[in-house]
Amino acid sequence: MNVDWTTFWPRIVEATGETLFMVAATLIFGSILGVMIGLLLYVTREKNILENKYIFQILNLFINLIRPIPFLIFITAISPLTRQVMGTTIGTVAAIFPMTIVASFSIARIVENNLVSIDHGVIEAAQAMGASPIRIIFTVLIPEALGPLILGLTFMTISLIDFSAVAGTVGGGGLGYIAMTYGYQRFDGSVMLVTVAILIILVQTAQWLGNKISKKIMRR
Repeated sequence: MNVDWTTFWPRIVEATGETLFMVAATLIFGSILGVMIGLLLYVTREKNILENKYIFQILNLFINLIRPIPFLIFITAISPLTRQVMGTTIGTVAAIFPMTIVASFSIARIVENNLVSIDHGVIEAAQAMGASPIRIIFTVLIPEALGPLILGLTFMTISLIDFSAVAGTVGGGGLGYIAMTYGYQRFDGSVMLVTVAILIILVQTAQWLGNKISKKIMRR
């Protein structure tokens, strides 16, 4: 079945907007939660400024449990919880919930890895000057890790574009839904080609912006 592109382009534009909305909303919510979890994970490590092995082990366990699960399996497995929280499992808004959960724990690990690379002597110097743990977090840890963190968030953004496409195949809307419904199920290679091309453009744009922002921050 061939698509009439004169009438189908508005649907492609709408689907692209849905994909961008899913990625942007998930990146915002996931970054807020992920940075908080990552900071807590780092400061509660052994011999760190707020050492607490119980909190560290619990957070570490959750991250290690959720991150290895393929997103298609994860979004299907937690569909009952998604229905309870969002009221539905269909549509772009519903897809944001499982995407945010996965993004939060992935970003948390990215944050922790970036913070671990910071020279501990910088933290010790701040402690020697009487800085409180909260002040160390906001004036030492975050500024020191910000450049690499932007690169990590860029990588996460690209992953979210992938997640949004997967979500579309199970009713989440966006370009994934278009590719599955009009491309795969109707055997229309032109639709698949267009959706893949748009996804590549989105990924390249995200990578370019992330690299540019990170370079500016690292030069300061």
